[in-house]
Amino acid sequence: MEEKTLLNTREVARFLDVNEKMVYSLIADKGLPATKATGKWLFPRALVEQWLENQTVNYPKTATTLPPYHGLLIIAGSNDILLDKALSLFNRLYPDHIAAFGNLGSLGGIRALRRHQCHMASSHLLQENEQEYNFGFAREELGQAPGIVNFCKREQGLLVAKGNPRKISGIADLGQPGIRIVNRSAGTGTRLLLDTGLRKAGIDGSRIEGYDREVSRHLDVGLEVLSGRADAGPAIHAAAGLLNLDFIPIRWERFDLLIQKDRFFEKGIQLFLGFLSESSFRELADDLPGYDLSLSGKMVFPHEAAEE
Repeated sequence: MEEKTLLNTREVARFLDVNEKMVYSLIADKGLPATKATGKWLFPRALVEQWLENQTVNYPKTATTLPPYHGLLIIAGSNDILLDKALSLFNRLYPDHIAAFGNLGSLGGIRALRRHQCHMASSHLLQENEQEYNFGFAREELGQAPGIVNFCKREQGLLVAKGNPRKISGIADLGQPGIRIVNRSAGTGTRLLLDTGLRKAGIDGSRIEGYDREVSRHLDVGLEVLSGRADAGPAIHAAAGLLNLDFIPIRWERFDLLIQKDRFFEKGIQLFLGFLSESSFRELADDLPGYDLSLSGKMVFPHEAAEE
């Protein structure tokens, strides 16, 4: 039997082993993920499972940690076209070092950082205030604030076919009858941005054809649109530029690198962060639309801390 992606109040109460009245208290007091887009409470199962894991206390530590740096730099997390190009260039410029990437999505990268499986996590998770990125998610997952260095700012939006034949102007149009989309995986910042937009538009994503069809990269979203298998999909502007698709902008976002503070000054990490200030890196973005490197290589801090 296929597992439901959305639970009603009775089902989520059974899942959490509490009575239904307690569910409403958990929504208000503990931030239990829920939506009322259809007029009744619904609970995305994947987000409920994530919320439950985040409430765990005395989280068991891994038995092993990353070995001392010996030339292999591991980055895990969110996929990005400029990051892919940067890793290739880094490996050419510094042949005594190898930079490797694991495409786990933003949340997966932060969890890999928690388990000491990578040196840096790439992430662009939009917080509830829709102003800040990554800090709250990092504190929840890691139990402390990591060092955060900006990799780039980039433009997110919807990819559509050349000429925009379905006349899509924004996320709200995805709820129109007959629109087919392709989606990114749960736990990615791009999926979070889409779900936030759908919720604000009062649209139940599960009712959109293709909402459950997930791909792992921005370019894969573009290929689905280019092939005609989807009318639209969430991705960065650079993917539209490479595939000659039209782009419907949603917002600029901050794409960061998260680093555990006790490893921040390791040789490979500092070499890569210094590389972000080099002209050879910055030239990579010249032919890619939708990138802003004004913050690249700089430490970033929560707004409230910066204002103190």
